[in-house]
Amino acid sequence: MTDLAGATEIWRGGVNTWECDEMGHMNVRFYVTRAMEGLAGLAALLGLRGAFVPGAGATLLVRDQHIRFLRECHAGAALHMVGGVIEMGEDEARLLQLLIHSKSGEIAATFQTTVAHVTPGEGRPFPWPARTREHAETLKVEVPEQAQARSISLGPVESQASLERAEELGLLRIALGAIGRSDVDNFGRMGVEQFIGRVSDGIPSIIGAFRETVAGKAPGTPRRVGGAVLEYRLVHLDWPRAGDRVEIRSGLAGFDARTKRMVHWMLDPETGKAWGTSEAIAITFDLDARKIVPISQEAQAELKAHVTPGLTL
Repeated sequence: MTDLAGATEIWRGGVNTWECDEMGHMNVRFYVTRAMEGLAGLAALLGLRGAFVPGAGATLLVRDQHIRFLRECHAGAALHMVGGVIEMGEDEARLLQLLIHSKSGEIAATFQTTVAHVTPGEGRPFPWPARTREHAETLKVEVPEQAQARSISLGPVESQASLERAEELGLLRIALGAIGRSDVDNFGRMGVEQFIGRVSDGIPSIIGAFRETVAGKAPGTPRRVGGAVLEYRLVHLDWPRAGDRVEIRSGLAGFDARTKRMVHWMLDPETGKAWGTSEAIAITFDLDARKIVPISQEAQAELKAHVTPGLTL
């Protein structure tokens, strides 16, 4: 299936039409939604069967998530997910999840998710129980080549994100709103999919002009273009709750002959603190040919004026 020794099925389902966006494929928020459902399945295999139910004594809190999007998922596609444990520390673990096209066996997306074992209310980390460590040994996996970080570093992050810093850098506001009751999990924290989902909703505000530049100066000038993301890293620093406001500031951090590097900060407009930061490797996508539109030398010359030097997580 995936040549991943030790991986176990943790989720199975498909793609609904309403989960697909204007690009004709499943929106990124629903990849993360499936990853979270798969995380509940993996928690059960680790002996933490009630980790996500109200009243749980302990749960898993996502600290960091690396995603690679490898193949499109269209409406009606059958999918399943397998997972395992990459490594486990005192109170954190790095987990592997692979979302797979059930019919072909091809990997649609990969997730390396760092989670903490915490108290449900305060989110206070505490050590894994002995039984979980025992189960983890039977679920150990190696990270396959398809899931390894390619264009994004997975090193430690000391975030510079704040509203004040965003103003200094001239980062564009692409989203502004509040977390609703339907946006939180069973413990009152913002759902993990909300960050990437709100970036996706707001990205046309900043990326549209870049796509026009790339497409307008590409050989053959594609008739219809859109966008897609190849790789993502999301770092969660704090958790908004229902009623908390969120603002996303974004900028172009760099580019090469095929991709654009975008950085997004989710901020609290009341206090200026960062809820989270993310980095994405994005492409301009030919919607008819279903392939990447290259960034010509002429287009690169124009994009240089829009790069924010030193912009990071």
